[in-house]
Amino acid sequence: MGKLTDAIKHLLIVNVLFFVATNLFGDQMYQWFSLWFPENENFGIWQILSHMFMHGGFMHILFNMYALWAFGTPLERMWGRNKFLFFYFSAGIGAALIHSGVNYYYFNQGIEALVNSGIAKSQIMEIIASGQYSPDWYKYAPRSVIDNFLSAYNTPAVGASGAIYGILVAFGMSYPNSELFLIFLPVPIKAKYFIPVLIGLDLFSGVTGYSIFGDGIAHFAHVGGALFGFLMMWYWKKNQYNKNRWD
Repeated sequence: MGKLTDAIKHLLIVNVLFFVATNLFGDQMYQWFSLWFPENENFGIWQILSHMFMHGGFMHILFNMYALWAFGTPLERMWGRNKFLFFYFSAGIGAALIHSGVNYYYFNQGIEALVNSGIAKSQIMEIIASGQYSPDWYKYAPRSVIDNFLSAYNTPAVGASGAIYGILVAFGMSYPNSELFLIFLPVPIKAKYFIPVLIGLDLFSGVTGYSIFGDGIAHFAHVGGALFGFLMMWYWKKNQYNKNRWD
């Protein structure tokens, strides 16, 4: 890819700085800058952006930053710095909105099941706000409903993956015949085939709860970033904005 482009260089620097600070200050960084459920006391409106610079481990940030560099570089060269940054953050915010919307569904589904069983909502909120739960709750609703309810409230989202999925979609739509090599499948696959399959696998995992890529992945954030990326690209192409530069 040659020399680092301006936006990607600065995004890499900020992400690395956040990663170093997270390793130094640990839980405090996660509490402040991860994206928490809006009804959780740790939630702050700035987290819609700040969570994009937080990562859960070395491999997490490594893969995200590699994808940012590999797929984002040709886009920034085509669009210019400002347009690339607008797209990147729009996809990341879109991912956060979709992720939070799905969590609201899971949260309300759990609350409704427990309230219908005769438990007051205030009592439920008091219990989960203290970081606890009642094993009896599993008697009143399927395990998946209670697990999703608790996870929605207690598990914050971190990572640039939503924005990266938007970048992947933009790359696939701009360079559909580019051939990609995967570590686990050393056969060239065109971007127009690989990227839709990757998004489809995330959607499958999000809907079924069976995670192909491992636990702790915010699948609907990935799908949300891809969706917002697709909508922006579709609008730009339709209105002849795709190759206009914003320098």
